[in-house]
Amino acid sequence: MWWDNMHGYGGGFWPGWLLMVLFWILVILGIVAVIKFLLAGTSRNAAIDILKERYARGEISKDDFEKMRRELE
Repeated sequence: MWWDNMHGYGGGFWPGWLLMVLFWILVILGIVAVIKFLLAGTSRNAAIDILKERYARGEISKDDFEKMRRELE
C-alpha cells in the first residue's frame, strides 16, 4: 500500500508540504512587492504633477517649486 512506502524515509509528505507553503509565501510576497513598487512610482509622479499644477496656478514661487521638486526626486 502507498502509506507503507513513506515509513522510514524521514518525514513522509512533510518536506514537500513545507516547501509548497514556502513557495506560495514567496510568490505572495513577490506580488505584494511589485504592487508596492508600482504604486510608489505613481504616487511620486502624481505628487510632481500636483506640484506643477500649483506652480502653474501661481500658488507657489519658482524657488519653492524647485525646492519641493528636488525633495520629491
